[in-house]
Formats: sequence, C-alpha cells, structure tokens
Amino acid sequence: MTIQYLVTHNGGFHADELLSSVVLTRLHPDAELKRTRASEWITPAEGRVIYDVGRDYDAGRGIFDHHQKDAPLRDDGQPFSSFGLVWRHFGRDYLRALDVPDADIEDIHRAFDQDFVLPIDLLDNGAVSPAVAGPLSGLTLPMLLESLKPVFDDPAPGADDRAFDRALVIARAFVEAAIARKASRRRADGVVRQAIAQAGQGRVLELPMGMPYRSAIVASGADHLLFVVHPRDGGDWALTGIRVDDDGFGLRADLPAEWAGLTDEALEQASGVKGARFCHNARFIAVASDRDAILQMARIAVDKAA
Repeated sequence: MTIQYLVTHNGGFHADELLSSVVLTRLHPDAELKRTRASEWITPAEGRVIYDVGRDYDAGRGIFDHHQKDAPLRDDGQPFSSFGLVWRHFGRDYLRALDVPDADIEDIHRAFDQDFVLPIDLLDNGAVSPAVAGPLSGLTLPMLLESLKPVFDDPAPGADDRAFDRALVIARAFVEAAIARKASRRRADGVVRQAIAQAGQGRVLELPMGMPYRSAIVASGADHLLFVVHPRDGGDWALTGIRVDDDGFGLRADLPAEWAGLTDEALEQASGVKGARFCHNARFIAVASDRDAILQMARIAVDKAA
C-alpha cells in the first residue's frame, strides 16, 4: 500500500510528533504531511498514517496516538508517546533506509529506543520532569525543539506550520546524527577487538585512528589495558587514558604528574622523549609528533602507573 498522507495535529508542536515525522517522512518521502484535527483526516483510511492525534492506537489501521484512555504502555509499564509507537513499528525500516547493516539493526533499534526514544516518551507523558536535568533543563532536546514554535503574538497565517517545517529539519539532524554515532560505534567495536587481540597482554592498545574504544575494551574483559595510542588527523599521535566508567572522569591510570600542563621543550625535558608536544593538565591525554615518540611516552606512563 502506498502512503499518500502523513497526518498529525496542527497548532503548537512537541518533540514526539516532530521526531515521529522524521522517521515517517524518510520512509514516505512522497507523502504529503498534513497537520490538522479535522475528523475526516484523523480517521484511519487507506493510504495514510495518523500519529499523535485521533485517540486510538492500531498499527494495522495506521493510527498511532497515545492520548486516549487506556493509552498503550511498554512491557515494563512505562508510557509510549507517538514517537515510541512509531519507532516500535517503523524504526527498523528507518534504520534500513539509513543503510544500517542488517546485522546491526536489532541492537541499534534497541539502543536508540532506550537512549533517545524512551526519554522523549517519558517527558511527553509527564512521567519525568525536565527539572531532572537541573540547570540544563531548558537545553534538553524536547525543550529546544519546542522553543522553535512561534511566539504567542505572531499573527501571521501559517506561522505554526512554517515553524514545524523548520523544526523538522533540525530534529532530523539530531536523529540521524544519533543513529550514525551508534552505527559507527558498532564499526569501531570490531576494529578495537582486533587491536586488543593483537596487543595480547600489553598494557597499551594501539588503534589505527581515533574512535570510541571503551565499550569494546570492557566487553572484551581487557582489564590489563591502561592506555590507548592512535594517530590524529594533523599527523601527530595521541596517548589517552581509559575511563573507569562511562559517566565519570576517573581513569584506570593517569599520565605522570610531572607532565601535567607542559608543552614542547618543557615536556620533552620532563619526559625525556624527543617529540613530546603536550600533556593536558588533567593528565588524561598527551600528544607527540610521531608514533615512536608516543610509544615511548606510553611505556613511561605504564612504568609510572605500576
């Protein structure tokens, strides 16, 4: 069945129908996006998908709302917004449309649901307050997207629809960037696991370029690793510590204290390594001019950490 219309409500908008529109317009680029509450449009019919309006949820009939009595819930009892419902039914097709490899679709679908979709669902349903973000509450994605709505005294005809169209472009950028990062992390995991195997019981992991590495290190049980080295775009090389956990800044091992905050000749003198260029004051990253120099610095850092 060809989808001719994507139907959501008119007036002010929220993140859930905007983000649903990101998914649906990618899958049905030739469909007309219609924002209305007219009963003849929000009633299921062939050739249309209705979402965030209509007070019904029936995937078979193409309607995905969550405002009705006995609104749909996830298996764990948490509420869906229209975005969660659309992602549940169309997310895998959306990932395929973005050329995510088939082998990665289930994992990325699940991870994106938990990391991105669920928070939108909870905020839209009032199950979580933006206040949980503290002083950053106004900078959450739902609040930023809603800030793109017209001001209350903008009398121009069609102001809401034009604002929705502008916001849709921005929402699309966030969704596609998040998916791209998750897909790239999957690719990086394979590279990192191979590098771990090559490193054996060495304490330093050498990668062919900068990439996410912590999740693969943890999943591989490579607890012996202390530092990572890799080339950078400018031709120099970096030496970085490995964080203990995702949320904190603690490292398995810090770079030597005597390197902290030094650059160029001062760092060369303190480290004894020709080509040492920089060490961050917080001792989580250092830079050298070439591979030989960075490996020398890495060996010194391992010895100091022992």
